[in-house]
Amino acid sequence: MVGIRDIGSLLAKDSSSNDEECLKATIVMARNGVRNTSPSRQKVIRTKPRGFDEETVATFSKIIHPDVQMEDNIWALLPEDLLNEVLARVPPFLLFRLRSVCKRWNSILYDSSFLKFHSQVSSHGPCLLTFWKNTQTHQCSVFSLPLKTWYKIPFGFLPDWAFWLVGSSGGLVCFSGFDGLSFKTLVCNPLTQSWRVLPSMHYNQQRQLVMVVNRTDRSFKVIAASDIYGDKTLPTEVYDSKLDSWSLHQIMPAVNLCSSKMAFCDSRLYLETLSPLGLMMYRVDTGQWEHIPAKFPRSLLDGYLVAGAHKRLFLVGRIGLYSTLQSMRIWELDHAKTVWVEISRMPPKYFRALLRLSAERFECFGQDNLICFTSWNQGKGLLYDVDKKVWSWIAGCALQLCNSQVCFYEPRFDTSIY
Repeated sequence: MVGIRDIGSLLAKDSSSNDEECLKATIVMARNGVRNTSPSRQKVIRTKPRGFDEETVATFSKIIHPDVQMEDNIWALLPEDLLNEVLARVPPFLLFRLRSVCKRWNSILYDSSFLKFHSQVSSHGPCLLTFWKNTQTHQCSVFSLPLKTWYKIPFGFLPDWAFWLVGSSGGLVCFSGFDGLSFKTLVCNPLTQSWRVLPSMHYNQQRQLVMVVNRTDRSFKVIAASDIYGDKTLPTEVYDSKLDSWSLHQIMPAVNLCSSKMAFCDSRLYLETLSPLGLMMYRVDTGQWEHIPAKFPRSLLDGYLVAGAHKRLFLVGRIGLYSTLQSMRIWELDHAKTVWVEISRMPPKYFRALLRLSAERFECFGQDNLICFTSWNQGKGLLYDVDKKVWSWIAGCALQLCNSQVCFYEPRFDTSIY
């Protein structure tokens, strides 16, 4: 079993040599008391795209020397709260490797004061988590979009069951598993290597699940909608970590679902339906289902619901009956008028590169107005920023994305599994 103390060495195996140089510079500057605060000492250059369309890298035009001679005996007495506040802003994956600087930093992840500062710091940025199982163990890699780097996270701490990735929220990852006797729901924090199996549902069947974390009251919920095989007699069940139990709610009205994919947006769960045509919406606060008569765009071949930020709900899918006329489009739901409004189209060059065949399958998921497209056969990843209206390939993902289960992931140390 891999513990939190040696996860840093494993994370380092998949990171680039550029990160190692940056870390060395960070450690040297921290020891010498160097702070780079002068923009005139930086040279900004543009490089070839590796994740987003363009990235800006700051490099030093010359070696920077301290303006004032720093004394070790003074900087060694840096106040604990100030040190914790600085380290709380270090990207989580790099923080593992900084722990080798000294004993004080090595124990930082167990420090309640550090975790308090870490919980108040904004997210490191969006990451992609890929999960698969080889012939022996579960495997997991995480791609940091801000750092443009893949990191391998050991997943040997999970039991040897058959697992399906449900999704991720607020630093936790949820799985649906089968131990050979019954279906289980498991929640874990990959960074801290902590995990637990949730209590059994009232109706022990494989269900459509979605997990959402509430960072305000440090709790999470798991919502179990309809049966994965279409049993329409099962009531909706909701797990609340504060109560550590499942509660029964209204049975979803008899509808014909057109997809098993769900989207959670603004405390509401959405599913696509063919009959009646539109959406089924589940309100978590009331425990009730209701139908939204939002008709789908004409000639829609396949559609994915994607939750965005600030109550935005997107529909992503292919349009067109023939392969030469197909295109990928994105619509946003106008909640007031209950109609889908087209907001973007995938450029033809990206569409042809992502899906070479008209019948080729793809996956689509989102987080905070970022939408990710993955191709099952080619292992390609394409990212679309709804706010910036920018399309970009995800670098170096052919091996990780091919035949893997993928979702967005927010790395956090402070999120508890209880």
